[in-house]
Amino acid sequence: MSDLAAVVLALSAALGAWLAAPSTAGVLPLVGAGLVASAGLALRRPLLLFVGVGLATSGLAARSWDGLRPPAAHTWSGTATLVTDPARVSGALRVVARVDGKRVEAWARGSAASALTDRLAGDRVRLEGRIEPLSPAVRNPVAYRHVGAQMSVDRVGEWNAGNLPSRLANGIRRTLLASTSSFPADRRALFAGFVLGDARDQTPEVTDDFRASGLTHLLVVSGENVAFVLGLFAPLLRRLGLRSRLVVGLAVLGLFGVLTRWEPSVLRAEAMAALTLVASTVGRPASGLRILALAVAGLLLVDPLLVTSLGFGLSVGACTGIALLGRPLTRALPGPRPLASALGVTLAAEAGVAPLLAPAFGAIPLVTLPANLLAIPAAGPLTAWGIAAGLPAGIAAGLPGGATFAAVVHLPTRLLLAWVATVARHAAAAPFGRLTTTHLVLLAVALAAAGLLATHRRRWMVAAGAVVAGAAAVPALAPGPVDGRDLAAGARLWRRDGATVVVVDGARKAADLLTGMHDADVTRLDVVVVCRPGPGSNAVVGPLLRRFPPRLILAPAGSTLPGATVVTAGEALGVGTLTVTVDAVNPSLVVRVGPAAPRAPPG
Repeated sequence: MSDLAAVVLALSAALGAWLAAPSTAGVLPLVGAGLVASAGLALRRPLLLFVGVGLATSGLAARSWDGLRPPAAHTWSGTATLVTDPARVSGALRVVARVDGKRVEAWARGSAASALTDRLAGDRVRLEGRIEPLSPAVRNPVAYRHVGAQMSVDRVGEWNAGNLPSRLANGIRRTLLASTSSFPADRRALFAGFVLGDARDQTPEVTDDFRASGLTHLLVVSGENVAFVLGLFAPLLRRLGLRSRLVVGLAVLGLFGVLTRWEPSVLRAEAMAALTLVASTVGRPASGLRILALAVAGLLLVDPLLVTSLGFGLSVGACTGIALLGRPLTRALPGPRPLASALGVTLAAEAGVAPLLAPAFGAIPLVTLPANLLAIPAAGPLTAWGIAAGLPAGIAAGLPGGATFAAVVHLPTRLLLAWVATVARHAAAAPFGRLTTTHLVLLAVALAAAGLLATHRRRWMVAAGAVVAGAAAVPALAPGPVDGRDLAAGARLWRRDGATVVVVDGARKAADLLTGMHDADVTRLDVVVVCRPGPGSNAVVGPLLRRFPPRLILAPAGSTLPGATVVTAGEALGVGTLTVTVDAVNPSLVVRVGPAAPRAPPG
């Protein structure tokens, strides 16, 4: 099979999974699809193979969606197997669990949450609670996890460790994290992200830094992590015969998949690594593009709902960009080869993810390229040393003097973490702007028109000069209109002529609030209005106040927010060309933000 045929095969699988035609969900249509695909292989008719695979993934996807139909609400009690690690979300503990062969999104609070906090994926826990259907709006974003219902956990009972791979993987996780006991909390969370792809304990500020700098992919396990793990076992693998090397290599990949929780990006990387091992064993090496395409087609046949995962799409897009553009860009770029290679691969990966990244997050930060060039050289050694040093350091941590040994061994880890965190922090604050979907479309049009520009240069220059002259002749208008936009659910930004006001009323995620500020290109704040008192609001707005210290904080009576000014109903505060009017103060603040009244002319 050629590279082109493999790519078309992957596209056929993706298209079928995306369409998920209900008419193909039965057993007979699936058998028919299998026969068509088999005939294509046997007769060497690629078109039949493409059609058969597309019909198969379509039918399998339809059956998967049928399996997510919400059940009737009912109480449930029994032993559930945890599929994900419990994570704190908005004051509650969330975990995906397998209940009676189905996956549910379980939520626990209070004592139930405390009992679940230290459990890990693979553990079997006795739960009692109520299972209810998920609405399509909530179900569809988590469909790739095969979650169709939610459970409110009332009681958590006894637990026991899961199967052997889960026990082994959880033991390694605990050992690696035990080696970082001397780290500050934020560095410990970063270590978990780099080595294990575990971002549960990231602070909102750190999450915002990595999002705004385009470095979030470093906290997700990818092909680079898989390559380093295989590299650690390379001395052993080289001593084995071909078949033994394949078996041991696949076992290492399987254990690493359990360790990193089989996230979509992990599945893609592991499938490619497994195919590469098989191709090497049978003596039929294949190009990276063909390996990628076959891995995608195979994964979608096994789990067609992966097509709905943004993480899977971004992982595939980055690999596609590197496979298609990495070498051409590297050859075209001037300068030393190592720098040209790093720049070319980074540009290729960004080009591959741009079509998905911009629509999903609204914009791509321009600082991504320099940030990646500075951070990626440290990311590889950080992952490799973190695993290689973390295991013996974690084992020694529980022994007398072991904590000192672990701290010394992890000095390179801490230096590398500090470097990457510093790059992310300063890159996030850099005023480089962002590329929106509109910008990307315009950039594509500009590149397509480059040839025309060469042949009609003079005419285009005259037209451009006219446009610039016309723009210069337009008089400035003042004052400008009031710009109001949502930063996140429960938070709104008001802006006019440099004056900025943020009203927070029910926002639940501090990281989303900070991301909204970056997306709106806000660099400073004048006033923050916190409408609801209480520790929940304080926790959400705290990172915003630390990252963008305002001149004034308005809060209702009873607020314990440091530095807040309590206002009364009827007050109106001028903020540059904006006015904040307080309509009510009990039980929460109700404000209106509008233009300031025009000043009377002098005299």
